[in-house]
Amino acid sequence: MGKDVEVGKHEYGAKDYQDPPPADLFDAEELTKWSFYRAIIAEFIATLLFLYITVLTVIGYKSQTDPAHSADQCGGVGILGIAWAFGGMIFVLVYCTAGISGGHINPAVTFGLFLARKVTLPRAFMYIVAQCLGAVCGCGLVKAFQKTYYNTYGGGANELADGYSKGTGLGAEIIGTFVLVYTVFSATDPKRNARDSHVPVLAPLPIGFAVFMVHLATIPITGTGINPARSFGAAVMYGKDKAWDDQWLFWVGPMIGAAIAAFYHQYVLRAGAVKALGSFRSNA
Repeated sequence: MGKDVEVGKHEYGAKDYQDPPPADLFDAEELTKWSFYRAIIAEFIATLLFLYITVLTVIGYKSQTDPAHSADQCGGVGILGIAWAFGGMIFVLVYCTAGISGGHINPAVTFGLFLARKVTLPRAFMYIVAQCLGAVCGCGLVKAFQKTYYNTYGGGANELADGYSKGTGLGAEIIGTFVLVYTVFSATDPKRNARDSHVPVLAPLPIGFAVFMVHLATIPITGTGINPARSFGAAVMYGKDKAWDDQWLFWVGPMIGAAIAAFYHQYVLRAGAVKALGSFRSNA
């Protein structure tokens, strides 16, 4: 997603569209800029807040519908409310951090943007580290404030639900992450931004809605990962075997989904493959 990093001396008019140059694999100059470290801090804090609010929502729902403490099985926010919590927080946090770090808040999003050459390798690596640490700290806050509830109701950890195969869980994570990352690429497409000046303001909205819709579909299957940092942070603080046994699903699936989305947007919708083939033919 868009961020306030300098890219040489290129200037692009609001309506005169020109493809921005791809990010270098490694840019030593950005390591000397405060904006680089400020972006890393923003990713850490955003992911911390994301996990804190969403895991609290999940645990609160489970405690309110626990038959041992409540006879009202329709109490709490329900799956719809949980999905809103995840989607709503992504909307809020992307809106707050898009101009600082790009508002990734998700290693899969960062990986997809790296493959599309939107960010450098050091930035992508540091973002993922910050996101994972933020997720651990966010879940740590929940556990510190409500340790009994946290341990009793699963700590918000992602686990493959009973009755579903590993293949089904992996497929759900791949498709769910594809929907999210595809939405990120579409909502932040610089060509669309140049044509429609209102899109940058609205970009966090479809991204948040994508998270919301995917949660509605996949909470019954995997609890909905589509964010390796979210799954990792919850597993670290919960610490039970089941969460770790299924952990690979919540890394492999999202990374595959992100890679497919990046390829689809860059080389099919944006015709990158056709342009590359045309350039090859003209040089032949």
